Amino acid sequence: MARIKLKIGENEIEVDSRDFYVDNQTIGEIIDSISNHLPENSAKIVYESTKLSEVKNSNHFGLESLDDAETFEPEFNEPKYIPSHEIKSKLQILESKNFFDAPRTVSETVQQLREHGWATSSLDVSKALAKMALNKEIMKNSQDSKTHYFVQDALIAN
Repeated sequence: MARIKLKIGENEIEVDSRDFYVDNQTIGEIIDSISNHLPENSAKIVYESTKLSEVKNSNHFGLESLDDAETFEPEFNEPKYIPSHEIKSKLQILESKNFFDAPRTVSETVQQLREHGWATSSLDVSKALAKMALNKEIMKNSQDSKTHYFVQDALIAN
């Protein structure tokens, strides 16, 4: 759910997205439409010298710029395939979000990548995790014929 609030001087409009869907492609249109309800000439949207049509077609505008916004919803979108050379950076994103605070298997990691909108093979993820473990960027533990990967701080906490 998104809450969009525009305040210009004494004029304020707030809209909850319970009644409609907001995504990266429509957020600019929604803000533009809302601002049209404010008194004429009192609300203008500025996109750092880019036109609204350019912003709508850009992948660099929208909900991904907000910390708490979910920009990929697996139930509505197909994950984007990522090549093997990009996997490590995606794994580092998961690590920064504390995903590896608990020991994780390769299949759990692949599923979490899908939740973030990235699709790749289990073999490529396994290779990337093994290489990170070899370089001591992440810890590796084999137990009950399953390999788990985690950050070192998680081992200390357990």
